[in-house]
Amino acid sequence: MRKKRVTYRPGKTAGAFGVIWGSIFILIGVFVVIPTFGPFGILWTLMAVGITAYNGYCAFGKGYVGPEISIEDDTSPTGGIRDTEQRLQELQSLYDRSLITQEEYEEKRKEILKEL
Repeated sequence: MRKKRVTYRPGKTAGAFGVIWGSIFILIGVFVVIPTFGPFGILWTLMAVGITAYNGYCAFGKGYVGPEISIEDDTSPTGGIRDTEQRLQELQSLYDRSLITQEEYEEKRKEILKEL
């Protein structure tokens, strides 16, 4: 089973955009929602502060590396065997058509079998 590790970090532009809109929602919370709705306004404003802080960290934080995503090629045990069989058959076909040498065939065959 082969794994591929991908790390994603939102762009600075997206984070800055989030900071701008988050700041607008904080101001709306302080000047409109808190005076009108009381406790709900406080919750609204605290959520806006949290979202704005997170976006600021994503955009400007040096320690932020982003969420890590693991991608697995094949999770089923039989799928890996079938894939190996197909690769070996393709390799044999290349050798039979004299597109690769005996040494290349043996080397690649060992690599494929080592992955099992």
